[in-house]
Amino acid sequence: MQVTSYRAEGAYADRRRPDDVRFGVTLADDLGRRDFTINAMAWRPIDLVASRGALVDPFDGESDLRAGVLRAVGEPGARFAEDALRLVRAARFAGRYGLRIEAGTEAAIRELAPTVASVSSERVRDELLRVLTLDPAPSGAVVLLERLGLLAVLLPELAALRGVPQAKRVTGDALDHTLAAVDAIPVGTDGDLRLAALLHDLGKASTLEGGHFIGHESVGAELAAAVLERLRLPRARADRIVSVIRHHMYDYDPGWTDAAVRRFIRRTSDVDRGLLFALRHADNVASGVGAGPEPGQAELEARIRAQLAANADVLVHRRLAIDGHDLQRELGIPPGPEIGAILERLEEAVLEDPTRNEPAMLLSMARRR
Repeated sequence: MQVTSYRAEGAYADRRRPDDVRFGVTLADDLGRRDFTINAMAWRPIDLVASRGALVDPFDGESDLRAGVLRAVGEPGARFAEDALRLVRAARFAGRYGLRIEAGTEAAIRELAPTVASVSSERVRDELLRVLTLDPAPSGAVVLLERLGLLAVLLPELAALRGVPQAKRVTGDALDHTLAAVDAIPVGTDGDLRLAALLHDLGKASTLEGGHFIGHESVGAELAAAVLERLRLPRARADRIVSVIRHHMYDYDPGWTDAAVRRFIRRTSDVDRGLLFALRHADNVASGVGAGPEPGQAELEARIRAQLAANADVLVHRRLAIDGHDLQRELGIPPGPEIGAILERLEEAVLEDPTRNEPAMLLSMARRR
């Protein structure tokens, strides 16, 4: 609970903080500085023991709430000039609660949309994360951001997916597919998962060739990294999301050999595979594959667990039975790139057949090579 005195505010020269604040004003004055009428109501207690009180609603917020209308308090342009982040909040409230934005309020948002570029990256990030983590269906708010001209300012990489065609079995374009993937993830799930889904196909806007998106996962990973850096997401979270996007187009075949599974494990050693599989599931749902698990995914996960348990030295700890010093003594080679190249080839051989990971065999292979 937060408790504060009534306050009124002066002009907002920086579109963020008031130039001056005056305390001790009336409740109506305090409510008058709020953003939307539905947020400009208060409950005045009359009898706390009996839980009786009166609604203070100087801007008819209750009527707007009942009618499903989102309306700025007073003159919309003035409210949004005070804090441009309110433009984004309008889309978040309207999208989450199914509200219709009042005509004058919407007109002011469209006119002032470019000013949202003046809002700090951290505040934009936090508002977008509220959309992604709190809204059961974030697509509604994102579509509103697009319609109001805000998405092109905040996330031009995402806005660029509008009009990019998808496969024939998928309804809509690449932006529609992206939003369907976000909506396919239940609210309350790992927050990074919805953010990964929102950014996972950014590369499609520039990689369409002959009906295919060649390397879009790699291009998309780079674009996502730039977006997350711009939004100042903590580095560890950004790296986690980017690595998942980079690998989300893996193509498992039940015919994979155990060696192929081990190579997949090594290839995704820096990836949160739980997040990867969850993103792949949402991507499949959005692509019309179905709501159930991807065919073979449970089998792949079981095979990964089995290989990790049986071959932890190579797959988890990346330990060979010999090291560079052993190679220098055995082969008479000084330290340098050649030693590293030999070790790399030996690692590949052990991934193919883990029984090779014993000193005599590895040294014999090194001599032959």
